[in-house]
Amino acid sequence: MTTLQHVPALGTHPAYGAGPSRAETREQLSKATYDLLVIGGGILGLSTAWHAAQSGLRVALVDAGDFAGATSSASSKLLHGGLRYLQTGAVKLVAENHFERRAVSRQVAPHLAHPLTFYLPVYKGGPHGAAKLGAGVFAYSALSAFGDGVGHLLSPARARQDVPELRTENLKAVAVYGDDQMNDARMALMTVRAAVDAGAVVLNHARVTGLRFTRGRVTGAEVEDGLTGDEFGVDARLVLNATGPWVDHLRRLEDAAAAPSIRLSKGVHLVLRRTSPWRAALATPIDKYRITFALPWEDMLLLGTTDEVYEGDPAEVAPTEKDIAQILDEAAFSVRDQQLKRDLITHAFAGLRVLPGGPGDTAKAKRETVVTEGRGGMLSVAGGKWTTFRHIGRTVMKKLESLPGRPLGQDFEPVSALPKRLPLPGIANPRAVAHRLVADGPAPGPRMAPDTARHLATHYGSLAFDIARLANENPELAARIHPDAPEILAQVVYARDHEWAETVDDVLRRRTTLTVRGLATDEVRGTVQDLLDRR
Repeated sequence: MTTLQHVPALGTHPAYGAGPSRAETREQLSKATYDLLVIGGGILGLSTAWHAAQSGLRVALVDAGDFAGATSSASSKLLHGGLRYLQTGAVKLVAENHFERRAVSRQVAPHLAHPLTFYLPVYKGGPHGAAKLGAGVFAYSALSAFGDGVGHLLSPARARQDVPELRTENLKAVAVYGDDQMNDARMALMTVRAAVDAGAVVLNHARVTGLRFTRGRVTGAEVEDGLTGDEFGVDARLVLNATGPWVDHLRRLEDAAAAPSIRLSKGVHLVLRRTSPWRAALATPIDKYRITFALPWEDMLLLGTTDEVYEGDPAEVAPTEKDIAQILDEAAFSVRDQQLKRDLITHAFAGLRVLPGGPGDTAKAKRETVVTEGRGGMLSVAGGKWTTFRHIGRTVMKKLESLPGRPLGQDFEPVSALPKRLPLPGIANPRAVAHRLVADGPAPGPRMAPDTARHLATHYGSLAFDIARLANENPELAARIHPDAPEILAQVVYARDHEWAETVDDVLRRRTTLTVRGLATDEVRGTVQDLLDRR
């Protein structure tokens, strides 16, 4: 592990143009009147802020925690059409999801998403037969215009070659289909950057403590900097409540009598070290409606998820022993016992799905977006799927544009006039980026390690070259954060100066995945904190 005690100026090179300080951002937020204030830095708020700024609106966004710090970084890391929706007859919904999935993974962010083959095992006595699932995956692939190949059935022996830990006892056949995978926190951070590049002003760790009113209408918010305690206000012509699980809490600040608009479902995932290579994912039916996933992700194995009503404080949601046991038990339908040992678990995380209010089983509920307008004119949006984050942002913008009285005015570009597939920053072919990083290397010095090059290319795209330049300027920054991981210290400095990382957890849980991979040791945390303190 590299120590920093002999590097007094590490990561302070002025050539890389770090963004404004928190004090400067607070001043900027408090002195202007914005067209739109977005409260909530999950992917729904970020997507709306991105599209609003692209439209020419003056946009501000604040979040009580870190960007993507709650639900948006606690997903199954998938961009998918929603295979299970086919059995409810939602053919149009699946087709729309596939369109968005392909747009993101092919044109918007090919550097952050990649195709993933799924094996759907059919066991004797299972909830679905081979013929039904074979027809289902064929229809599913047809709705994606066969862009991921043709859904079909595979022999258990052939599937076992790609997934050595596949349980083959009583396995009759395996259905095959394709979807896409991503790092949700990295996708969200690139969306933050896209919004800022388009002119938005953003601040994380900034909690809304109250709303501002003008003649009964919500026209801003009172905000407290969670890191310094400084209080300030933000004025806006229109306020959007995109606080996810907290959406009704903020609605009650607007109207104490506001009725609940949502319900919450808790989803837990486990991350485990892999005992063998996985070249495909498993999607195993548990019952008629639920599927459990076993996904190769970030050189680990991601298992999940649960789906149960949650009525507690959203800030306190956490995995329980019951959740962990359930996930391991359900994974055991299709995964061999040696891959499910407790000592392989490196991390467990919980998130809250936001669902439409009302009765019914949460597992059967559609992942719809709920949009409500309060008596003070604040618009609240919650729910939906990661796959359709761009579509949700555009839909919310259309709603804002059509509000009675046109609170946003008319001096902006309607979202319908924007390019349909705006790319996220860093868009590039990750294989080409990785090749360049290895071939160029620091001068003088050894070439970048291939695993580090691949990691940077698939998490930053062409922005990886900025990180490589930091390491070239300060060779100490080329050292690995942890000896068993590809991440390098330059990423911490980059996260600090260009990705709004304020805390050690911001860096280790969301700018990187060292925490979920079980590598956030005390020494690693100390090294990261030291770099953060040198801003």
